[in-house]
Amino acid sequence: MFLTLEGIDGCGKTTQARILAGNLALRFGREVVLWTKEPGGWPGGEKIRELLLEHGMQHPLSELFLFLADRCEHIRREVEPALSSGRIVVCERYTDSTLAYQSWGRGISPEKIEELFRWCRFPVPDLTFWIDLPPGKAYHRVSRRGGPDRMEEEGTSFLEKVREGFLFLSRREPERIVSLDGTNDIEAIAREIQRRVEVFLSP
Repeated sequence: MFLTLEGIDGCGKTTQARILAGNLALRFGREVVLWTKEPGGWPGGEKIRELLLEHGMQHPLSELFLFLADRCEHIRREVEPALSSGRIVVCERYTDSTLAYQSWGRGISPEKIEELFRWCRFPVPDLTFWIDLPPGKAYHRVSRRGGPDRMEEEGTSFLEKVREGFLFLSRREPERIVSLDGTNDIEAIAREIQRRVEVFLSP
Protein backbone atom coordinates (compact mmCIF):
# COMPACT_ATOMS: atom_id res chain seq x y z
CA MET A 1 0.00 0.00 0.00
CA PHE A 2 1.33 3.40 -1.07
CA LEU A 3 0.02 6.37 0.97
CA THR A 4 0.99 9.99 0.43
CA LEU A 5 0.35 13.17 2.43
CA GLU A 6 0.09 16.53 0.69
CA GLY A 7 -0.56 20.17 1.42
CA ILE A 8 1.04 23.59 1.54
CA ASP A 9 3.90 24.28 3.92
CA GLY A 10 2.80 24.34 7.55
CA CYS A 11 -0.36 22.25 7.10
CA GLY A 12 0.80 19.44 9.41
CA LYS A 13 1.95 16.75 6.98
CA THR A 14 4.87 15.55 9.09
CA THR A 15 2.78 15.27 12.26
CA GLN A 16 0.09 13.26 10.49
CA ALA A 17 2.62 11.08 8.67
CA ARG A 18 4.25 10.23 12.00
CA ILE A 19 0.89 9.31 13.57
CA LEU A 20 -0.20 7.29 10.54
CA ALA A 21 3.09 5.41 10.28
CA GLY A 22 2.96 4.70 14.02
CA ASN A 23 -0.59 3.34 13.85
CA LEU A 24 0.25 1.14 10.88
CA ALA A 25 3.39 -0.12 12.63
CA LEU A 26 1.35 -1.13 15.68
CA ARG A 27 -1.04 -3.08 13.48
CA PHE A 28 1.32 -4.67 10.97
CA GLY A 29 4.77 -4.42 12.59
CA ARG A 30 7.39 -1.69 12.45
CA GLU A 31 9.45 -3.54 9.84
CA VAL A 32 6.46 -3.48 7.45
CA VAL A 33 6.12 0.33 7.34
CA LEU A 34 8.41 2.74 5.49
CA TRP A 35 7.94 6.41 6.47
CA THR A 36 9.72 8.64 3.98
CA LYS A 37 9.58 12.10 2.39
CA GLU A 38 10.33 14.16 -0.68
CA PRO A 39 12.63 15.76 -1.52
CA GLY A 40 15.60 14.00 0.04
CA GLY A 41 14.18 10.71 1.28
CA TRP A 42 17.06 8.55 0.05
CA PRO A 43 20.80 8.29 0.85
CA GLY A 44 22.38 11.35 -0.74
CA GLY A 45 19.05 13.03 -1.32
CA GLU A 46 19.66 15.71 1.28
CA LYS A 47 22.07 17.39 -1.17
CA ILE A 48 19.27 17.85 -3.70
CA ARG A 49 16.90 18.92 -0.91
CA GLU A 50 19.39 21.60 0.14
CA LEU A 51 19.69 22.87 -3.44
CA LEU A 52 15.92 23.09 -3.76
CA LEU A 53 15.06 24.64 -0.41
CA GLU A 54 18.07 26.82 0.34
CA HIS A 55 19.52 27.91 -3.02
CA GLY A 56 17.41 29.83 -5.51
CA MET A 57 17.09 28.42 -9.02
CA GLN A 58 17.10 31.05 -11.77
CA HIS A 59 15.11 28.94 -14.23
CA PRO A 60 11.78 27.37 -13.20
CA LEU A 61 12.58 24.19 -15.15
CA SER A 62 15.76 23.74 -13.08
CA GLU A 63 13.60 23.41 -9.98
CA LEU A 64 11.23 20.98 -11.70
CA PHE A 65 14.04 18.78 -13.03
CA LEU A 66 15.73 18.66 -9.63
CA PHE A 67 12.47 17.47 -8.05
CA LEU A 68 12.12 14.82 -10.77
CA ALA A 69 15.73 13.65 -10.37
CA ASP A 70 15.22 13.36 -6.63
CA ARG A 71 12.02 11.37 -7.16
CA CYS A 72 13.61 8.99 -9.67
CA GLU A 73 16.27 8.04 -7.11
CA HIS A 74 13.80 7.96 -4.24
CA ILE A 75 11.46 5.62 -6.11
CA ARG A 76 14.25 3.35 -7.33
CA ARG A 77 16.11 3.12 -4.02
CA GLU A 78 13.36 3.28 -1.42
CA VAL A 79 9.75 3.15 -2.60
CA GLU A 80 9.80 0.44 -5.27
CA PRO A 81 11.82 -2.06 -3.19
CA ALA A 82 9.46 -1.51 -0.24
CA LEU A 83 6.30 -1.96 -2.32
CA SER A 84 7.74 -4.97 -4.14
CA SER A 85 8.39 -6.69 -0.82
CA GLY A 86 4.83 -6.08 0.38
CA ARG A 87 5.58 -3.19 2.72
CA ILE A 88 3.44 -0.10 3.35
CA VAL A 89 4.93 3.22 2.25
CA VAL A 90 3.91 6.51 3.91
CA CYS A 91 5.41 9.43 1.99
CA GLU A 92 5.31 13.16 2.75
CA ARG A 93 4.89 14.94 -0.59
CA TYR A 94 4.84 13.30 -3.99
CA THR A 95 3.62 14.02 -7.53
CA ASP A 96 0.66 16.17 -6.44
CA SER A 97 3.06 18.59 -4.76
CA THR A 98 5.08 18.86 -7.96
CA LEU A 99 1.95 19.71 -9.93
CA ALA A 100 0.61 22.17 -7.36
CA TYR A 101 3.91 24.00 -6.81
CA GLN A 102 5.50 23.85 -10.26
CA SER A 103 2.35 24.21 -12.37
CA TRP A 104 -0.05 26.37 -10.37
CA GLY A 105 2.77 28.05 -8.44
CA ARG A 106 5.37 28.49 -11.19
CA GLY A 107 3.20 28.41 -14.28
CA ILE A 108 4.62 25.32 -16.01
CA SER A 109 2.15 23.37 -18.14
CA PRO A 110 0.53 20.57 -16.06
CA GLU A 111 0.23 18.44 -19.20
CA LYS A 112 4.00 18.56 -19.72
CA ILE A 113 4.67 17.72 -16.07
CA GLU A 114 2.27 14.77 -16.11
CA GLU A 115 3.84 13.56 -19.35
CA LEU A 116 7.17 13.50 -17.53
CA PHE A 117 5.57 11.53 -14.68
CA ARG A 118 4.40 8.90 -17.17
CA TRP A 119 7.76 8.81 -18.88
CA CYS A 120 9.48 8.27 -15.51
CA ARG A 121 6.88 5.59 -14.65
CA PHE A 122 6.24 6.93 -11.18
CA PRO A 123 3.84 4.63 -9.28
CA VAL A 124 0.43 6.11 -8.45
CA PRO A 125 -0.47 6.22 -4.73
CA ASP A 126 -3.34 4.09 -3.47
CA LEU A 127 -4.54 6.95 -1.25
CA THR A 128 -3.48 10.57 -0.91
CA PHE A 129 -4.40 12.73 2.09
CA TRP A 130 -4.53 16.44 1.27
CA ILE A 131 -4.52 18.56 4.42
CA ASP A 132 -6.18 21.80 3.34
CA LEU A 133 -5.19 24.79 5.44
CA PRO A 134 -5.74 28.48 4.58
CA PRO A 135 -2.41 29.97 3.45
CA GLY A 136 -2.57 32.72 6.08
CA LYS A 137 -2.74 30.19 8.91
CA ALA A 138 -0.11 28.01 7.28
CA TYR A 139 2.30 30.91 6.92
CA HIS A 140 1.72 31.88 10.56
CA ARG A 141 2.66 28.34 11.63
CA VAL A 142 5.77 28.36 9.46
CA SER A 143 6.94 31.71 10.84
CA ARG A 144 6.60 30.43 14.43
CA ARG A 145 8.69 27.31 13.92
CA GLY A 146 11.86 29.06 12.73
CA GLY A 147 13.32 30.65 9.65
CA PRO A 148 11.39 29.84 6.46
CA ASP A 149 13.09 27.98 3.61
CA ARG A 150 13.14 29.32 0.06
CA MET A 151 9.72 27.91 -0.84
CA GLU A 152 8.14 29.24 2.33
CA GLU A 153 9.60 32.70 1.69
CA GLU A 154 7.40 33.00 -1.41
CA GLY A 155 4.62 34.27 0.85
CA THR A 156 0.87 33.76 1.04
CA SER A 157 0.10 34.83 -2.55
CA PHE A 158 2.26 31.99 -3.87
CA LEU A 159 0.71 29.54 -1.41
CA GLU A 160 -2.77 30.63 -2.55
CA LYS A 161 -1.88 29.54 -6.09
CA VAL A 162 -0.47 26.25 -4.79
CA ARG A 163 -3.63 25.61 -2.78
CA GLU A 164 -5.69 26.17 -5.93
CA GLY A 165 -3.64 23.43 -7.55
CA PHE A 166 -4.31 20.97 -4.76
CA LEU A 167 -8.01 21.87 -4.85
CA PHE A 168 -8.18 21.18 -8.59
CA LEU A 169 -6.40 17.84 -8.24
CA SER A 170 -8.64 16.74 -5.35
CA ARG A 171 -11.74 17.46 -7.41
CA ARG A 172 -10.29 15.69 -10.45
CA GLU A 173 -9.38 12.53 -8.49
CA PRO A 174 -11.82 12.27 -5.56
CA GLU A 175 -11.42 8.49 -5.31
CA ARG A 176 -7.70 8.78 -4.60
CA ILE A 177 -7.33 12.18 -2.94
CA VAL A 178 -9.00 12.60 0.46
CA SER A 179 -9.51 16.24 1.40
CA LEU A 180 -9.04 17.01 5.11
CA ASP A 181 -9.80 20.22 7.01
CA GLY A 182 -6.41 21.36 8.29
CA THR A 183 -8.03 23.74 10.80
CA ASN A 184 -9.28 20.76 12.83
CA ASP A 185 -7.21 19.56 15.77
CA ILE A 186 -4.45 17.02 15.24
CA GLU A 187 -6.37 14.13 16.80
CA ALA A 188 -9.46 14.70 14.64
CA ILE A 189 -7.42 14.75 11.44
CA ALA A 190 -5.55 11.61 12.51
CA ARG A 191 -8.81 9.78 13.22
CA GLU A 192 -10.21 10.64 9.81
CA ILE A 193 -7.02 9.46 8.09
CA GLN A 194 -7.15 6.21 10.03
CA ARG A 195 -10.83 5.74 9.17
CA ARG A 196 -10.15 6.20 5.46
CA VAL A 197 -7.26 3.72 5.59
CA GLU A 198 -9.50 1.18 7.32
CA VAL A 199 -12.15 1.64 4.62
CA PHE A 200 -9.51 1.09 1.96
CA LEU A 201 -8.25 -2.06 3.67
CA SER A 202 -11.71 -3.54 4.22
CA PRO A 203 -12.82 -6.19 1.68
